[in-house]
Amino acid sequence: MQFQTLRIDTDGPVGRIVLTRPERMNALDAVALAELADAAEILDGHDEVRAVVVTGEGRSFCAGFDVSTWPDEPDRAEASRLGDLGAAMSEAITRMRAVTVAALHGWVVGGGVVLALACDLRVAADGTRFSIPEVDLGIPLAWFGVPLLVREVGPAVAKELVITCRPFDASEALRLGMLNRVVPPDVLLQTVEELAQVVAGKPRVAVEVTKRHVNRATFTDHDPGSDGLVAALSDPEALAAARRYLQRMRSSPS
Repeated sequence: MQFQTLRIDTDGPVGRIVLTRPERMNALDAVALAELADAAEILDGHDEVRAVVVTGEGRSFCAGFDVSTWPDEPDRAEASRLGDLGAAMSEAITRMRAVTVAALHGWVVGGGVVLALACDLRVAADGTRFSIPEVDLGIPLAWFGVPLLVREVGPAVAKELVITCRPFDASEALRLGMLNRVVPPDVLLQTVEELAQVVAGKPRVAVEVTKRHVNRATFTDHDPGSDGLVAALSDPEALAAARRYLQRMRSSPS
């Protein structure tokens, strides 16, 4: 299957999903969200694949939702569609039988954070920066992002990170429990590939059952947040915040 925004490949028991929009810092538009869900389903159909590496080309893992496609006056129906696409993407990655390992570098923003959280394991290059700016855009974090974040860092920290929208670095993310490892940038891919090979070498049934048990024990809120996303578009204060945020983003250098 040919994709516009990513590529997939397999090498024995290890598969890969690589975001391929480096000119947009691998930002996620509607096409990318649908293709990520399709890629997860395709790789899940390969019985020999036991681990999947998820990464992005260029200078960043993923800059989140592509705000260049977000209109100044967003349509509720379109927002609902994007919310459903994002939730389907997140759910497809989370439900893969294979253990997914995210290789993070550069900026990991908004929906990119959700994509990373949907993976089972996360390794970041030293210097990686994280941001969850949705509230500044006048919308809640959707795509199952809140329950996924709470699973990793707990409710109090999740509330702080989402509500304040403050950036944080890889060392803090590791301390908070959001990352498994932080490594020098020049060994990031090697480290992730080695981790994927270790995982792929373990007994398959035992690994799949372990992943399923952990997910059931820690992911209890199955609200993707799409209703809140649509409701925010009726709030004048939220719309004003969105206009200010978009103006800042469009006037800043890429």
